[in-house]
Amino acid sequence: MAVAYDASHATGVNPAGGMLTGRLSALMFMQFFVWGAWNVTLGLVMQTVGIGNLIGNAFSVGPIASIVGSFLLGMAAARYVSPRMLMVILHLVGGAILFALPSFVTPAAGGTFVWLLLGYMILYMPTVGLANTIALKSFGDRTDNFPFVRAFGTLGWITAGLIVGWAGLSASPQIFRVAAVVSVALGFYSFTLPHVASDAPRDESVIRQVFCVEAFGLLRQRSFLIFMTCATLISIPLAMYYAYASPYVGATGIANVGGTLAIGQMSELVFMFSMPWLYRRFGVKPLLLVGMIAWALRYALFAIGDGGSSLWAVYLGVALHGVCYDFFFVAGAIYTGTVATPKGVNAQAQGMLTLFTYGVGMLLGSQIGAMLYAQLPAAPTIADWQQMWWYPAIAAAVIALLFQFTFRDDTGREVAA
Repeated sequence: MAVAYDASHATGVNPAGGMLTGRLSALMFMQFFVWGAWNVTLGLVMQTVGIGNLIGNAFSVGPIASIVGSFLLGMAAARYVSPRMLMVILHLVGGAILFALPSFVTPAAGGTFVWLLLGYMILYMPTVGLANTIALKSFGDRTDNFPFVRAFGTLGWITAGLIVGWAGLSASPQIFRVAAVVSVALGFYSFTLPHVASDAPRDESVIRQVFCVEAFGLLRQRSFLIFMTCATLISIPLAMYYAYASPYVGATGIANVGGTLAIGQMSELVFMFSMPWLYRRFGVKPLLLVGMIAWALRYALFAIGDGGSSLWAVYLGVALHGVCYDFFFVAGAIYTGTVATPKGVNAQAQGMLTLFTYGVGMLLGSQIGAMLYAQLPAAPTIADWQQMWWYPAIAAAVIALLFQFTFRDDTGREVAA
Protein backbone atom coordinates (compact mmCIF):
# COMPACT_ATOMS: atom_id res chain seq x y z
CA MET A 1 0.00 0.00 0.00
CA ALA A 2 3.01 2.29 0.28
CA VAL A 3 3.01 3.00 -3.46
CA ALA A 4 -0.62 4.11 -3.45
CA TYR A 5 0.00 6.27 -0.37
CA ASP A 6 2.85 8.11 -2.07
CA ALA A 7 0.71 8.69 -5.17
CA SER A 8 -2.00 10.37 -3.14
CA HIS A 9 0.39 12.68 -1.37
CA ALA A 10 2.05 13.68 -4.64
CA THR A 11 -1.11 15.66 -5.47
CA GLY A 12 -0.66 17.82 -2.40
CA VAL A 13 -4.29 17.36 -1.31
CA ASN A 14 -6.17 15.23 1.14
CA PRO A 15 -7.49 12.35 -0.96
CA ALA A 16 -10.51 11.88 1.26
CA GLY A 17 -11.36 15.59 1.38
CA GLY A 18 -14.78 16.83 0.38
CA MET A 19 -13.31 19.66 -1.70
CA LEU A 20 -11.36 17.19 -3.86
CA THR A 21 -14.42 14.97 -4.25
CA GLY A 22 -16.47 17.96 -5.40
CA ARG A 23 -13.87 19.04 -7.95
CA LEU A 24 -13.57 15.56 -9.42
CA SER A 25 -17.35 15.12 -9.45
CA ALA A 26 -17.63 18.29 -11.56
CA LEU A 27 -14.99 16.87 -13.90
CA MET A 28 -16.96 13.65 -14.44
CA PHE A 29 -20.27 15.53 -14.81
CA MET A 30 -18.95 17.68 -17.65
CA GLN A 31 -16.92 14.84 -19.21
CA PHE A 32 -20.02 12.75 -19.89
CA PHE A 33 -22.39 15.68 -20.43
CA VAL A 34 -20.39 16.49 -23.56
CA TRP A 35 -20.87 12.98 -24.94
CA GLY A 36 -24.48 12.53 -23.87
CA ALA A 37 -25.59 15.83 -25.39
CA TRP A 38 -25.24 14.55 -28.96
CA ASN A 39 -24.75 10.78 -28.92
CA VAL A 40 -28.26 9.72 -27.89
CA THR A 41 -30.23 11.52 -30.63
CA LEU A 42 -27.61 11.73 -33.40
CA GLY A 43 -29.41 9.07 -35.46
CA LEU A 44 -32.66 11.05 -35.28
CA VAL A 45 -30.85 14.24 -36.32
CA MET A 46 -29.23 12.58 -39.35
CA GLN A 47 -32.51 10.99 -40.42
CA THR A 48 -34.30 14.33 -40.08
CA VAL A 49 -31.86 16.23 -42.30
CA GLY A 50 -31.78 13.51 -44.96
CA ILE A 51 -28.50 11.68 -44.34
CA GLY A 52 -29.91 8.62 -42.64
CA ASN A 53 -27.86 6.41 -44.96
CA LEU A 54 -24.74 7.60 -43.11
CA ILE A 55 -25.94 6.71 -39.61
CA GLY A 56 -24.01 3.42 -39.65
CA ASN A 57 -20.79 5.22 -40.58
CA ALA A 58 -21.33 7.89 -37.93
CA PHE A 59 -21.77 5.32 -35.17
CA SER A 60 -18.70 3.38 -36.31
CA VAL A 61 -16.33 6.29 -35.70
CA GLY A 62 -16.49 5.92 -31.91
CA PRO A 63 -14.87 2.47 -31.69
CA ILE A 64 -12.34 3.38 -34.39
CA ALA A 65 -11.48 6.60 -32.55
CA SER A 66 -11.12 4.66 -29.31
CA ILE A 67 -8.42 2.54 -30.88
CA VAL A 68 -6.57 5.37 -32.62
CA GLY A 69 -7.09 8.09 -30.03
CA SER A 70 -6.47 6.00 -26.94
CA PHE A 71 -3.24 4.68 -28.42
CA LEU A 72 -1.77 7.88 -29.83
CA LEU A 73 -3.06 10.42 -27.32
CA GLY A 74 -4.24 8.62 -24.22
CA MET A 75 -1.15 6.41 -24.02
CA ALA A 76 1.77 7.73 -26.08
CA ALA A 77 1.25 11.43 -25.32
CA ALA A 78 0.82 10.63 -21.63
CA ARG A 79 4.57 10.04 -21.53
CA TYR A 80 5.32 13.69 -22.19
CA VAL A 81 2.28 15.75 -21.15
CA SER A 82 0.50 15.67 -17.80
CA PRO A 83 -3.06 14.28 -17.78
CA ARG A 84 -4.37 17.69 -16.72
CA MET A 85 -2.81 19.53 -19.68
CA LEU A 86 -3.93 16.83 -22.09
CA MET A 87 -7.49 17.37 -20.86
CA VAL A 88 -7.14 21.13 -21.45
CA ILE A 89 -5.83 20.72 -25.00
CA LEU A 90 -8.16 17.94 -26.14
CA HIS A 91 -11.37 19.51 -24.82
CA LEU A 92 -10.60 23.00 -26.13
CA VAL A 93 -9.70 21.78 -29.62
CA GLY A 94 -12.59 19.30 -29.52
CA GLY A 95 -14.98 22.08 -28.51
CA ALA A 96 -13.96 24.11 -31.57
CA ILE A 97 -14.77 21.14 -33.82
CA LEU A 98 -18.13 20.65 -32.10
CA PHE A 99 -19.04 24.28 -32.78
CA ALA A 100 -18.32 23.73 -36.49
CA LEU A 101 -20.11 20.37 -36.91
CA PRO A 102 -23.73 21.61 -37.34
CA SER A 103 -22.75 23.38 -40.57
CA PHE A 104 -21.81 20.02 -42.10
CA VAL A 105 -24.91 18.07 -41.07
CA THR A 106 -26.44 18.45 -44.54
CA PRO A 107 -26.98 16.15 -47.54
CA ALA A 108 -24.29 18.02 -49.47
CA ALA A 109 -21.64 17.75 -46.75
CA GLY A 110 -22.66 14.49 -45.05
CA GLY A 111 -19.42 12.70 -45.92
CA THR A 112 -17.33 15.56 -44.56
CA PHE A 113 -19.43 15.52 -41.39
CA VAL A 114 -18.58 11.85 -40.73
CA TRP A 115 -14.86 12.53 -41.19
CA LEU A 116 -14.99 15.55 -38.87
CA LEU A 117 -16.89 13.50 -36.31
CA LEU A 118 -14.15 10.87 -36.50
CA GLY A 119 -11.55 13.58 -35.91
CA TYR A 120 -13.46 14.86 -32.91
CA MET A 121 -13.87 11.42 -31.40
CA ILE A 122 -10.13 10.75 -31.75
CA LEU A 123 -9.68 13.76 -29.46
CA TYR A 124 -12.54 12.92 -27.09
CA MET A 125 -12.13 9.20 -26.40
CA PRO A 126 -8.70 9.49 -24.70
CA THR A 127 -10.19 11.97 -22.22
CA VAL A 128 -12.36 9.20 -20.75
CA GLY A 129 -9.26 7.33 -19.59
CA LEU A 130 -7.51 10.57 -18.62
CA ALA A 131 -10.42 11.61 -16.39
CA ASN A 132 -10.25 8.22 -14.69
CA THR A 133 -6.50 8.61 -14.25
CA ILE A 134 -6.79 12.06 -12.64
CA ALA A 135 -9.47 10.87 -10.24
CA LEU A 136 -7.76 7.61 -9.26
CA LYS A 137 -4.33 9.20 -8.79
CA SER A 138 -5.83 12.06 -6.79
CA PHE A 139 -7.61 9.68 -4.41
CA GLY A 140 -4.48 7.58 -3.95
CA ASP A 141 -5.21 4.62 -1.70
CA ARG A 142 -8.85 5.72 -1.26
CA THR A 143 -9.87 4.26 -4.63
CA ASP A 144 -13.19 3.19 -3.13
CA ASN A 145 -14.22 6.87 -3.44
CA PHE A 146 -13.93 6.67 -7.23
CA PRO A 147 -17.38 5.13 -7.95
CA PHE A 148 -19.09 8.01 -6.11
CA VAL A 149 -17.28 10.54 -8.28
CA ARG A 150 -17.87 8.50 -11.47
CA ALA A 151 -21.61 8.50 -10.69
CA PHE A 152 -21.66 12.19 -11.57
CA GLY A 153 -20.63 11.20 -15.11
CA THR A 154 -23.88 9.27 -15.45
CA LEU A 155 -25.73 12.23 -13.92
CA GLY A 156 -24.11 14.49 -16.53
CA TRP A 157 -25.22 12.17 -19.35
CA ILE A 158 -28.82 12.16 -18.05
CA THR A 159 -28.83 15.94 -17.54
CA ALA A 160 -27.59 16.54 -21.08
CA GLY A 161 -30.44 14.48 -22.51
CA LEU A 162 -33.01 16.29 -20.38
CA ILE A 163 -31.71 19.71 -21.45
CA VAL A 164 -31.63 18.76 -25.13
CA GLY A 165 -35.17 17.42 -24.93
CA TRP A 166 -36.47 20.39 -22.91
CA ALA A 167 -34.97 22.83 -25.43
CA GLY A 168 -36.61 20.98 -28.33
CA LEU A 169 -33.24 20.17 -29.94
CA SER A 170 -33.51 16.36 -30.11
CA ALA A 171 -33.75 16.42 -33.92
CA SER A 172 -31.54 19.48 -34.44
CA PRO A 173 -27.83 19.65 -35.39
CA GLN A 174 -27.54 22.26 -32.63
CA ILE A 175 -27.03 19.41 -30.16
CA PHE A 176 -23.35 19.67 -31.10
CA ARG A 177 -23.20 23.30 -30.01
CA VAL A 178 -24.74 22.40 -26.64
CA ALA A 179 -21.90 19.89 -26.26
CA ALA A 180 -19.38 22.45 -27.53
CA VAL A 181 -20.19 24.98 -24.79
CA VAL A 182 -19.59 22.41 -22.06
CA SER A 183 -16.48 21.02 -23.81
CA VAL A 184 -14.85 24.46 -23.86
CA ALA A 185 -15.90 25.04 -20.25
CA LEU A 186 -14.34 21.71 -19.28
CA GLY A 187 -11.17 22.62 -21.16
CA PHE A 188 -10.72 25.75 -19.06
CA TYR A 189 -11.88 24.00 -15.89
CA SER A 190 -9.18 21.38 -16.41
CA PHE A 191 -6.55 24.02 -15.59
CA THR A 192 -7.84 23.84 -12.01
CA LEU A 193 -7.78 20.05 -11.68
CA PRO A 194 -5.36 18.37 -9.26
CA HIS A 195 -1.90 18.05 -10.74
CA VAL A 196 -1.00 14.41 -11.13
CA ALA A 197 2.30 13.46 -12.69
CA SER A 198 2.47 12.14 -16.23
CA ASP A 199 3.81 8.66 -16.73
CA ALA A 200 7.56 9.16 -16.35
CA PRO A 201 9.55 8.35 -19.53
CA ARG A 202 11.71 5.29 -19.13
CA ASP A 203 15.25 4.79 -20.26
CA GLU A 204 14.18 3.05 -23.43
CA SER A 205 14.13 3.53 -27.19
CA VAL A 206 11.75 5.90 -28.95
CA ILE A 207 10.02 2.95 -30.62
CA ARG A 208 9.33 1.31 -27.25
CA GLN A 209 7.95 4.62 -25.91
CA VAL A 210 5.72 5.28 -28.95
CA PHE A 211 4.26 1.78 -28.82
CA CYS A 212 3.83 1.96 -25.03
CA VAL A 213 5.68 -1.28 -24.43
CA GLU A 214 5.69 -0.69 -20.67
CA ALA A 215 1.88 -0.45 -20.49
CA PHE A 216 1.35 -3.48 -22.70
CA GLY A 217 3.91 -5.24 -20.54
CA LEU A 218 1.25 -5.33 -17.80
CA LEU A 219 -0.41 -8.03 -19.87
CA ARG A 220 2.40 -10.37 -18.86
CA GLN A 221 0.60 -10.59 -15.53
CA ARG A 222 -1.75 -13.52 -15.98
CA SER A 223 -4.60 -12.03 -13.95
CA PHE A 224 -4.49 -8.72 -15.80
CA LEU A 225 -4.35 -10.45 -19.18
CA ILE A 226 -7.45 -12.49 -18.29
CA PHE A 227 -9.24 -9.37 -17.09
CA MET A 228 -8.40 -7.40 -20.24
CA THR A 229 -9.45 -10.31 -22.47
CA CYS A 230 -12.80 -10.67 -20.69
CA ALA A 231 -13.31 -6.88 -20.68
CA THR A 232 -12.84 -6.84 -24.44
CA LEU A 233 -15.20 -9.75 -24.98
CA ILE A 234 -17.93 -8.43 -22.68
CA SER A 235 -17.86 -5.11 -24.58
CA ILE A 236 -19.27 -6.97 -27.60
CA PRO A 237 -22.76 -7.41 -26.09
CA LEU A 238 -22.50 -3.86 -24.69
CA ALA A 239 -22.33 -2.54 -28.26
CA MET A 240 -25.33 -4.65 -29.23
CA TYR A 241 -27.36 -3.15 -26.40
CA TYR A 242 -26.63 0.43 -27.43
CA ALA A 243 -27.44 -0.27 -31.08
CA TYR A 244 -30.50 -2.51 -30.87
CA ALA A 245 -32.20 -2.05 -27.50
CA SER A 246 -34.39 0.82 -28.73
CA PRO A 247 -35.89 -0.96 -31.78
CA TYR A 248 -36.40 -4.10 -29.67
CA VAL A 249 -38.21 -2.18 -26.92
CA GLY A 250 -40.35 -0.53 -29.60
CA ALA A 251 -41.23 -3.94 -31.06
CA THR A 252 -42.63 -5.02 -27.69
CA GLY A 253 -45.30 -2.34 -28.04
CA ILE A 254 -43.89 0.05 -25.44
CA ALA A 255 -44.69 3.56 -26.64
CA ASN A 256 -42.24 5.57 -24.51
CA VAL A 257 -39.02 3.94 -25.67
CA GLY A 258 -36.79 6.77 -24.49
CA GLY A 259 -38.33 6.85 -21.04
CA THR A 260 -38.06 3.09 -20.73
CA LEU A 261 -34.37 3.07 -21.63
CA ALA A 262 -33.79 5.89 -19.15
CA ILE A 263 -34.57 3.34 -16.43
CA GLY A 264 -31.20 1.80 -17.27
CA GLN A 265 -29.40 5.11 -16.76
CA MET A 266 -31.17 5.66 -13.45
CA SER A 267 -30.19 2.16 -12.39
CA GLU A 268 -26.59 2.92 -13.33
CA LEU A 269 -26.67 6.01 -11.15
CA VAL A 270 -28.07 4.15 -8.13
CA PHE A 271 -25.52 1.35 -8.29
CA MET A 272 -22.70 3.81 -8.94
CA PHE A 273 -23.36 5.49 -5.60
CA SER A 274 -23.38 2.08 -3.88
CA MET A 275 -20.07 1.00 -5.42
CA PRO A 276 -17.78 2.39 -2.65
CA TRP A 277 -19.47 0.21 -0.03
CA LEU A 278 -19.65 -2.80 -2.34
CA TYR A 279 -15.98 -2.42 -3.30
CA ARG A 280 -14.88 -2.29 0.33
CA ARG A 281 -17.15 -5.16 1.30
CA PHE A 282 -16.54 -7.68 -1.49
CA GLY A 283 -13.38 -6.72 -3.39
CA VAL A 284 -12.70 -6.70 -7.12
CA LYS A 285 -13.37 -10.22 -8.39
CA PRO A 286 -16.94 -10.65 -7.06
CA LEU A 287 -17.96 -7.30 -8.52
CA LEU A 288 -16.47 -8.10 -11.92
CA LEU A 289 -18.10 -11.53 -11.95
CA VAL A 290 -21.54 -10.24 -10.95
CA GLY A 291 -21.31 -7.64 -13.70
CA MET A 292 -20.59 -10.31 -16.32
CA ILE A 293 -23.37 -12.59 -15.08
CA ALA A 294 -25.75 -9.62 -15.27
CA TRP A 295 -25.01 -9.28 -18.99
CA ALA A 296 -26.02 -12.90 -19.59
CA LEU A 297 -29.15 -12.49 -17.46
CA ARG A 298 -30.13 -9.27 -19.22
CA TYR A 299 -30.07 -10.82 -22.68
CA ALA A 300 -31.86 -13.94 -21.46
CA LEU A 301 -34.61 -11.63 -20.17
CA PHE A 302 -34.73 -9.87 -23.55
CA ALA A 303 -34.98 -13.30 -25.20
CA ILE A 304 -38.15 -14.13 -23.26
CA GLY A 305 -39.63 -10.63 -23.01
CA ASP A 306 -42.60 -9.74 -25.21
CA GLY A 307 -45.49 -7.33 -25.35
CA GLY A 308 -47.79 -9.56 -23.31
CA SER A 309 -47.45 -11.41 -20.04
CA SER A 310 -43.64 -11.34 -20.17
CA LEU A 311 -43.36 -7.57 -20.54
CA TRP A 312 -41.86 -7.47 -17.04
CA ALA A 313 -38.75 -9.19 -18.45
CA VAL A 314 -38.14 -6.24 -20.78
CA TYR A 315 -38.27 -3.70 -17.96
CA LEU A 316 -36.10 -5.86 -15.71
CA GLY A 317 -33.56 -6.38 -18.49
CA VAL A 318 -33.28 -2.61 -19.00
CA ALA A 319 -33.06 -1.99 -15.25
CA LEU A 320 -30.08 -4.38 -15.04
CA HIS A 321 -27.95 -1.83 -16.93
CA GLY A 322 -26.64 -0.44 -13.65
CA VAL A 323 -25.29 -3.82 -12.56
CA CYS A 324 -23.99 -4.66 -16.04
CA TYR A 325 -22.05 -1.44 -16.46
CA ASP A 326 -21.02 -0.40 -12.96
CA PHE A 327 -19.99 -3.75 -11.57
CA PHE A 328 -17.68 -4.47 -14.48
CA PHE A 329 -16.50 -1.23 -16.07
CA VAL A 330 -16.22 0.96 -12.96
CA ALA A 331 -14.67 -1.80 -10.88
CA GLY A 332 -12.45 -2.61 -13.86
CA ALA A 333 -11.10 0.95 -13.98
CA ILE A 334 -10.19 0.71 -10.29
CA TYR A 335 -8.50 -2.66 -10.81
CA THR A 336 -6.54 -1.33 -13.79
CA GLY A 337 -5.26 1.61 -11.76
CA THR A 338 -4.20 -0.71 -8.95
CA VAL A 339 -2.23 -2.94 -11.29
CA ALA A 340 -0.59 0.01 -13.08
CA THR A 341 0.47 1.95 -9.97
CA PRO A 342 3.65 -0.04 -9.18
CA LYS A 343 4.83 0.41 -12.79
CA GLY A 344 4.00 4.13 -12.95
CA VAL A 345 1.94 3.81 -16.14
CA ASN A 346 -1.52 4.69 -14.83
CA ALA A 347 -2.57 6.96 -17.70
CA GLN A 348 -1.33 4.51 -20.32
CA ALA A 349 -3.09 1.60 -18.63
CA GLN A 350 -6.42 3.48 -18.51
CA GLY A 351 -5.91 4.36 -22.17
CA MET A 352 -5.26 0.70 -22.92
CA LEU A 353 -8.49 -0.27 -21.13
CA THR A 354 -10.40 2.27 -23.23
CA LEU A 355 -8.70 0.95 -26.36
CA PHE A 356 -9.71 -2.66 -25.76
CA THR A 357 -13.25 -2.02 -24.44
CA TYR A 358 -14.65 1.05 -26.20
CA GLY A 359 -12.41 0.35 -29.20
CA VAL A 360 -11.81 -3.28 -30.09
CA GLY A 361 -14.75 -4.72 -28.15
CA MET A 362 -17.32 -2.15 -29.27
CA LEU A 363 -16.13 -2.37 -32.88
CA LEU A 364 -16.48 -6.16 -32.85
CA GLY A 365 -19.88 -5.79 -31.19
CA SER A 366 -21.04 -3.34 -33.86
CA GLN A 367 -19.99 -5.66 -36.66
CA ILE A 368 -21.30 -8.88 -35.08
CA GLY A 369 -24.54 -7.15 -34.14
CA ALA A 370 -24.94 -5.90 -37.70
CA MET A 371 -24.49 -9.44 -39.04
CA LEU A 372 -27.09 -10.82 -36.62
CA TYR A 373 -29.48 -7.98 -37.41
CA ALA A 374 -29.05 -8.61 -41.14
CA GLN A 375 -30.52 -12.08 -40.63
CA LEU A 376 -33.78 -10.58 -39.37
CA PRO A 377 -36.64 -9.76 -41.75
CA ALA A 378 -37.19 -6.18 -42.88
CA ALA A 379 -39.88 -5.73 -40.23
CA PRO A 380 -38.77 -8.03 -37.41
CA THR A 381 -41.39 -9.34 -35.02
CA ILE A 382 -40.87 -9.77 -31.30
CA ALA A 383 -40.16 -13.46 -31.95
CA ASP A 384 -37.33 -12.52 -34.34
CA TRP A 385 -35.81 -10.24 -31.70
CA GLN A 386 -36.09 -12.90 -29.03
CA GLN A 387 -34.11 -15.36 -31.14
CA MET A 388 -31.34 -12.81 -31.76
CA TRP A 389 -30.86 -12.01 -28.08
CA TRP A 390 -29.97 -15.61 -27.23
CA TYR A 391 -26.61 -15.23 -28.99
CA PRO A 392 -25.19 -12.49 -26.71
CA ALA A 393 -26.83 -14.16 -23.68
CA ILE A 394 -24.96 -17.42 -24.26
CA ALA A 395 -21.73 -15.59 -25.14
CA ALA A 396 -21.83 -13.52 -21.93
CA ALA A 397 -22.46 -16.65 -19.85
CA VAL A 398 -19.44 -18.38 -21.40
CA ILE A 399 -17.24 -15.32 -20.72
CA ALA A 400 -18.40 -15.25 -17.09
CA LEU A 401 -17.49 -18.91 -16.65
CA LEU A 402 -14.09 -18.31 -18.23
CA PHE A 403 -13.48 -15.42 -15.85
CA GLN A 404 -14.64 -17.33 -12.77
CA PHE A 405 -12.30 -20.28 -13.31
CA THR A 406 -9.22 -18.44 -14.59
CA PHE A 407 -9.04 -15.04 -12.85
CA ARG A 408 -7.33 -14.49 -9.50
CA ASP A 409 -6.94 -11.05 -7.92
CA ASP A 410 -3.22 -10.69 -7.26
CA THR A 411 -3.19 -6.92 -6.77
CA GLY A 412 -2.54 -7.08 -3.01
CA ARG A 413 0.53 -9.23 -3.45
CA GLU A 414 1.77 -7.24 -6.47
CA VAL A 415 1.46 -3.84 -4.76
CA ALA A 416 3.18 -5.17 -1.64
CA ALA A 417 6.01 -6.48 -3.77
